[in-house]
This record gives sequence, structure tokens and C-alpha cells, in this order.
Amino acid sequence: MSSNAPRHTALDALHRSLGATMTDFAGWDMPLRYGSERDEHIAVRTKAGLFDLSHMGEITVTGPQAADLLNHALVGNIATVGTGRARYTMICQEDGGILDDLIVYRLAEQEYMVVANASNAQVVLDALTGRAAGFDAVVRDDRDAYALIAVQGPESPGILKAVTDADLDGLKYYAGLPGTVAGVPALIARTGYTGEDGFELFVAPADAEKVWQALTDAGAPAGLVPCGLSCRDTLRLEAGMPLYGHELTTSLTPFDAGLGRVVKFEKDGDFVGRAALQEAASRAEQNPPRVLVGLIAEGRRVPRAGYAVVAGGEVIGEITSGAPSPTLGKPIAMAYVDAAHAAPGTAGVGVDIRGKSEPHQVVSLPFYKRQN
Repeated sequence: MSSNAPRHTALDALHRSLGATMTDFAGWDMPLRYGSERDEHIAVRTKAGLFDLSHMGEITVTGPQAADLLNHALVGNIATVGTGRARYTMICQEDGGILDDLIVYRLAEQEYMVVANASNAQVVLDALTGRAAGFDAVVRDDRDAYALIAVQGPESPGILKAVTDADLDGLKYYAGLPGTVAGVPALIARTGYTGEDGFELFVAPADAEKVWQALTDAGAPAGLVPCGLSCRDTLRLEAGMPLYGHELTTSLTPFDAGLGRVVKFEKDGDFVGRAALQEAASRAEQNPPRVLVGLIAEGRRVPRAGYAVVAGGEVIGEITSGAPSPTLGKPIAMAYVDAAHAAPGTAGVGVDIRGKSEPHQVVSLPFYKRQN
């Protein structure tokens, strides 16, 4: 087997049996859509959707100095994460550039699970392994130990309750607890990437099909549908959530990305990138970098990543993500624009789409926020 052949998740045969359109994503063969991506998107907003996210990269860090290692390796204060809780954070280069954004779960006193983006899993694993030198901690590649299934949408708590004995009502956002789902062991996390309430279930690959089928059966009366990566992208875009390779790159620091809040200078000890990030923080205060904003198209043409944002004949920014929004019924985009043009309602802002400046409205992110 060629090393270039795409990897398959434990649910691959099931996706194909459901007629999924498959695509290569970060070296994995993943479902792009099963039917209409618009219908899948709307199902998550109004009912529920079921996702296979087994391409994500799980890395376990254990040992007496696991917390110290993660505090050194990442920009967040991981030592203050309580057992059973999770935190959004980033791993940066020495120069402050973002290597990846991560979710870190504290599973036990001396055990953490770091979840990296599929495209960066090896990079993150290598960085954590390298940064572990001198710490009494072990970094383990657990990518093959887990399948990851997400159920997202307003109906997801009721659907999951039908197949688990876990206390979902007591499970806060950004928390995770061990339990059983459809009779098999799972780490049940109340996290997601859609802007809706929902859960991510880490299970053994051998159990993935059983869990998927149980959720499918339990969710049928509530309108649950299988969902691909295409609607996951439009859902996260409406929710104003950054995607690595688009809003986050090694050429940006967290302060450039408007996410300086994840950097915790007050934590004990040094951490990789601290000096560069302190410079980036003071630079951002004195001379604001480009700001990540939302843009809503006044016309029908869709702004895409890489298109220039213009005002008064000058380039003032660049689109990082763009797509038609099923919820708003208009094309939307996220873009980094010069601070002078970043205020919601700024007049005269357009996007250069094939040589023509198409008018866009500047809005604050997110485009969509669930009511609850």
C-alpha cells in the first residue's frame, strides 16, 4: 500500500453504504456530503446532525509533570484545567506563529488528551515530543486508539440521552466525562464546531459503527441526519469559528488573529514563544493589526479565500473563508481587514471578485448565535 493512499476511518464502509460523496481531507478519505449540504446544514441548526470526525488527532500526555509540560509547550494555562474539563488553546512556534489550535481535556490528575486538527496532528505530536525533554511526562500518539463521532444541534441532548446513562444535564460546555454510549465505553465531551449545543464522543474504532447506528436509530424521530465536512464548514463559518490554514497560520500570532486572550503570560514558568508573543501583544496595543471581521455580500456572488477586500480603490484586507450562508440566505465571509475599516457598518467596503468590486457589509462576528 502506497504511503500516499488516503487513510480510512472505522466508519468508511458505512459512509459509502449511505451514498456519501467522499473527498481527500488531510490524507483521510472523508464524507463531504450525503445528499444536499444545505439540508444537512439546516438539520444541524434546527434538529440534529451526525458527523464522523475520526480524522482528528488525539495525543495523550501522562505523568507527574504532564501539566508542567503542557504549560511549557502550549500558550494556555493548562495546570488550572480541572479534571473532567476542557480548554481551547494553541501551540505556537518560538517566533509566536500558530502551529495549531487545540482542545485539551484533563482526563485525570496526571492525564491529558490533546486534540489537534487532522492536517497538523503529526506536527503537533512532533512538537510536543520535542518539548517533553526534561519533563517527567510521556507523550503518546493515540490517533489510532479513537474514532470520534459528533452529534450536534438542538435535539442532540435528547438523542444522546436515549443511548447513554451519563449525566448529560450536569455536563457543562467544554467538559468531558467517561460513560457508556450504546453499551460501549466513551469519553463524552460537550464540545463542537457548529455553533450549536452538541457532543463529541471518543470511542474505540471497533465500537464506532455500533455507536453511529444507535444514534441514527435514536435520532430518526427527531430528524437527525448524517452530515459531511461541507456543512461542518458552513456551520463553523456562520459561528465565526477559525479554521487552521484559513484564519490561523504560522505567519500569524494569536494576537494577529484577535485571539490573544488564549495566551496566558501570568502562568508559572517559561513557555515556547513567550518572548515573541509579548512583543506581539505590545505591538498589537500600539499599532492594531488587521482585524478579523465578518462580511455579508449585498449581491449573490460568493467571496472566496484569497480574494482581496477593497475600499476606495485600495486593498485593505483579504478573505480567509467564504461561502453561501444557508441561515442568512446570503454569501458571507471572514476576512482580515485594516483596523480603520473594521468597525461594523463601515461604508464603502467591497470584495474584488474577478476584477469587479462587489459591495459587502462589515459586521461583527459571529454571524449566527444560537438562542438559549
